[in-house]
Formats: sequence, structure tokens, C-alpha cells
Amino acid sequence: MVNRGIRGATTVTKNEENEILRETVVLLREIVERNDVIAEDICSVWITMTADLDATFPARAIREIEGWEMVPLMCSVEIPVKGSLPQCIRLMVQVNTEKSQRDIRHVYLNEAQKLRPDLSQSK
Repeated sequence: MVNRGIRGATTVTKNEENEILRETVVLLREIVERNDVIAEDICSVWITMTADLDATFPARAIREIEGWEMVPLMCSVEIPVKGSLPQCIRLMVQVNTEKSQRDIRHVYLNEAQKLRPDLSQSK
């Protein structure tokens, strides 16, 4: 078994607590579904948000999912590069798996599909 990183990103339309929490859960659930993983296989989750999002900690949403209470989570602010995608939430899910790097399915939702069009595919 090896540890692999699964990338994901999404955007929100406004800096509002409920939307940030909701879109974080949508993104995480999509990552889990596309990669057929369970919380017990997760090593940790790194979460970043752009500096224009400060209404809440997105980790709150993940901690409230049943079975995810013990998964280590860390929030941070994304590097504020000029011209970068605004209102963006990014996840790096580190998972213990037998899958190869090519078998990992990264997830980009909403406006974040622009970040990696090569990886922004439907299910």
C-alpha cells in the first residue's frame, strides 16, 4: 500500500459560511466517490482557500461528516497570486491505497474546472 494525493478544487459564488461548508462537502464526497475510498483510508486532508474567503473554516464541514471525526484536517490560505482564480477552495486528500498514480481521479468542480481542464472530467 502507498500514500497518494488526490487533488480537488471548487469555487463558491460568495463569501458566505453555508455556501463554503456546502461546497466543501460536495467536493469531498465527489473525491471519495470517484476514487472509491473510505475515511479510514485517509491519512490527512489539506484544505486551502483563497484570501477572499474568510467566513468560516471549511474543515468544520468535513468534521461533521459521520466517520470523518478522526481524520486529520488542516486549513490554510492559498498563495495570493495576481490573476488567480477567486473564491476557490482546494483539497489535497492523502489516501493509503493500492491504486497507481494514473488510477487516481482528481476532481475540479464549478469554476475550478479552469484550473486543470485536462483533469476536469465527468464521472
